[in-house]
Amino acid sequence: MAKNLTHKILEAHLVEGKFVAGEEIGIRIDQILLQDATGTMAMLGFEALGMDTIKAEIAVQYVDHNIIQTDNKNADDHLYLQSASARYGIHFSPAGNGVSHQVHMERFGIPGKTLLGSDSHTPGAAGVSVLGIGAGGLDIALAMAGHPYHFPCPKVLGVKLIGKLPEWVSAKDVILEMLRRYDVRGCIGKIVEYYGPGVESLSATDRETIGNMGTELGATSSIFPSDKNTRSYLEAQGRGNAWIELNADPSAEYDEYDEIDLSKVEPLIAQPHSPGNVVPVRKVAGLKVDQVIVGSSVNSSFRDLMVVARILEGRHSSPWTSVNINPGSRQVMENVAAGGGVVPLLRAGARIHEPGCLGCIGMGQAPGTGQVSLRTMPRNFPGRSGTKDDRVYLCSPETGAAAALKGVITDPRDLGGEMEYPRIQDPKEYLVDELSIIRPSLELRKTQVVRGPNIAPLPTFASLPESLETKVVLVAGDNISTDTIMPAGSKVLPLRSNIPAISQFVFSIIDTEFAQKCKDAGAVTVIGGENYGQGSSREHAALAPRYLGVRAVLAKSFARIHMANLCNYGILPLVFANPDDYNSINTGAVIVYPEIRKNLAGGAVELQVDIDGKKIRVFLNVSERMRRMLLDGGALNMVKNR
Repeated sequence: MAKNLTHKILEAHLVEGKFVAGEEIGIRIDQILLQDATGTMAMLGFEALGMDTIKAEIAVQYVDHNIIQTDNKNADDHLYLQSASARYGIHFSPAGNGVSHQVHMERFGIPGKTLLGSDSHTPGAAGVSVLGIGAGGLDIALAMAGHPYHFPCPKVLGVKLIGKLPEWVSAKDVILEMLRRYDVRGCIGKIVEYYGPGVESLSATDRETIGNMGTELGATSSIFPSDKNTRSYLEAQGRGNAWIELNADPSAEYDEYDEIDLSKVEPLIAQPHSPGNVVPVRKVAGLKVDQVIVGSSVNSSFRDLMVVARILEGRHSSPWTSVNINPGSRQVMENVAAGGGVVPLLRAGARIHEPGCLGCIGMGQAPGTGQVSLRTMPRNFPGRSGTKDDRVYLCSPETGAAAALKGVITDPRDLGGEMEYPRIQDPKEYLVDELSIIRPSLELRKTQVVRGPNIAPLPTFASLPESLETKVVLVAGDNISTDTIMPAGSKVLPLRSNIPAISQFVFSIIDTEFAQKCKDAGAVTVIGGENYGQGSSREHAALAPRYLGVRAVLAKSFARIHMANLCNYGILPLVFANPDDYNSINTGAVIVYPEIRKNLAGGAVELQVDIDGKKIRVFLNVSERMRRMLLDGGALNMVKNR
C-alpha cells in the first residue's frame, strides 16, 4: 500500500497504539529541543524523575527567549540551565548563539528523525524533513527519560504545491495563504504534508518558514520531503553525511487534500490580532507604519535578511519608521556580513540586534501607544508585543522592507518600478560557527547544578478527590491563547522558574484580580470557548493555574498542547456536550462534579455536572493514560506512583 511521508516516519517510530485518527499513539523520540522560557520547568521535571542522564539520542538546551538581563533572574536561570545540561549530558547553546529552531536546523536536524520541543514552533524542523512536534515541559522531561511521547493520532492533510513563486512573493506568503484558508484552528489534529512539483522551488529555509508557522494553523506538525534542496542545505552546513532521501510513495493517499498554485500566491498580511486574520497587502496599503521587525524564530535566515539588505541597499528607511533586524543565529549574521549585507542594513538606518526571539515574546522592541508594527514573526496575539493595545501585523520580509522604505504598508510588487527583485541564493558553503555550543563530556558530567534564588522546586499537588465543588471565577471567549492565560514579556517571563511568583500574573490581561479570586474560591473552574489554549506550548499556562487552585477547565474545544499540559498537572479538560450551555454560565456560579473520581476510574466519557442546581452534560475525551494522570493529580505523581 502506498504511504505518505508522515506515516512512514510515524510507523518507524511507533511504539504504542494504532493509526486510527484521534486515538492515542506513542512514538519514540530521537531528539529533544529545549528553550529557556519553558526549559527550566522541563529540567526541574527531569530532575524530579531521579534520572542520572538523558536517554534520547540528543537533547539541546537553547537560551533564546529570556536573554535580556535587567536583574539577576535571567542570568541565574541561565547558569542553572547550563550547569544542569552539563550534569545530565545535554548540549547547551548560550544566549546570543541563536534561536533554537534556526540553530537546530543548522547543526542537528537529520531527515526522518523525530524531534520533540518545548516550543510550539518546533515543526519548523520540517525545513530538513524532521518531524518536529511541540509539547509541554513535563512531556519533554519524560521523553528525555526515555518514555514515548503520546498524542492523538493525527489525520494527514496533503497539500500539493505546483508552479513557482513570482517575484516579490516568498514562503511567508505561502503559509499566510494557508492561514487565509484554514484560520487558526482549521488544522487541529492534523499533520500538514507538502508534496508535488512546486516543492522543489522552495529552499530548506523556505520550508522552515512554512513549517514553523504551520503551528498557527493548529496543526500537530508539518513535513516536507528530503530532496536535493535538503541535501544542498546540509552539504552547505558541512553535514552532507546526514542526508537521506525521503518522499511519499507515488499515489500515496491522504485523509484530506488541498492544492496551492505558487505562481498565483500574492503578498499577504495578517492583521491584528490573529495570525488567521489574513488579507492581501493591497487591502491595507497606505496605513502608516511605525515599526518594522524582520527575524525571530521565523524569517531570520540568511536568505530573509539578505533580501531585506538588497531591497534597502543605497536607500534609507522612512524617518518615521524604526527598522529592526533579529538574526536567527550568530552563524546567520556571520554569513550576512560575509555576503555584504550588514553595511546596507546599517546605512539604511536598521538596528541590528543580537540573535534571539526578542520582540516576538515581548522581550523588548515593544511598539509605542497606538503604533503600527509590521513583523515577520509568527504571532500577533493581543498584548504579546509588550504593549497592551498593540497593532501588530505579520508579513513577509519583502513586505516589511517595502514598508520600511515608504513608511506605510506597501505591496512590495510596487517596488518593481524602482528596482529589480533581488533573488538571493543560499551559500554553497556556509561559514559554520558551532564553537559556542557546549557539548556533553564525561568531565562535564561531574558538574554540580547551580540553583540561584529564583529557582523554586516544582509544586506538589494532591490527587483527585472523590467529589469536587468549584467556583467559576472567569468566563473566557474563543481562541484564548496561552499568552492570555500566562502573559509573556520582560516583566513576567523572568519569573518562569518561580511558580508562586509567576502565578500572580495568570489571566492578568483579562482580570487583574484573577489570582486573588482563586485564592478566595479555593477550588476553581475556568469556562472557555473554542480552541482554548492556542499558541505557545508554555506549560506555565496550566501549572500556574493549578497552583492557584484551578481544578477544571470547561470549554467548547481545546488546543492540543494545552489540553495535554492540563492533564499533566491534574486539571480536568472538559468539553460541553451542548455548546449552547456555555451561554448559561456566569462568573460566580458553583459547579459540582459528583463522584468524579469514581467516574474517571470507571472510564466514563460523558459526565453530569451540577451548575447552580442545573444539570448539564460534559465530555471528558482523554486517553487511559491521561485518566491515570488526572486521578493521581498529574504526570509526575503518576510516574512516581507506578
